[in-house]
Amino acid sequence: MGAINTITNARRSEGAELSEDDIFETLSNRRRRFVIHALKHAEGPVDVSALSIDVTAWEFDIDREEVTYDDRRNVYSTLKRTHLPKLEEKGIVTVDEEAHLVEPTPALKDLDIYVDVLSSREIPWNLYYVGLAGVAAALLLAITTGTPGFAALGPVGGGVFVSTAFGVSAVAHYVVGRRTRLGSTEKPPEARKRE
Repeated sequence: MGAINTITNARRSEGAELSEDDIFETLSNRRRRFVIHALKHAEGPVDVSALSIDVTAWEFDIDREEVTYDDRRNVYSTLKRTHLPKLEEKGIVTVDEEAHLVEPTPALKDLDIYVDVLSSREIPWNLYYVGLAGVAAALLLAITTGTPGFAALGPVGGGVFVSTAFGVSAVAHYVVGRRTRLGSTEKPPEARKRE
């Protein structure tokens, strides 16, 4: 259902780049993706309790105010024991154990992650562009061979149609891509898809 579409420019705070394996391992878990989304959306350090409330709300698809202590207890525990240490190990966050605060490092700030979340009725962008290229090729072939109804369009008209179709598609892809970037909206892409 969810796939990591694009990852760019990730660096650890000490200057070394995160490997693709590190990035994919980090993003392989939905809770870690939710943590990254919350931290990218926040304006500074985040309290671990507040982070666990956000993650729980997104997992259960409920409002923050509806999260109970019992709901978030497991999330809080796994964040503290597993997910935050893994993110800290990779240099993506720093955790202040005494203050119970999590702060993003420059590596997280430089990490642009687009999550492509598709429902069963949606077509992935790569297949959409293959289909659009197929339609464009068929149209140009019809114009070239003088197929009735298409011959009148001419090469210039066909070129304008194809250019316009790809241009509009690229703008739509850009707009959708901005909305599917972790940290760019209030809820993560995976949680918004259920709405």
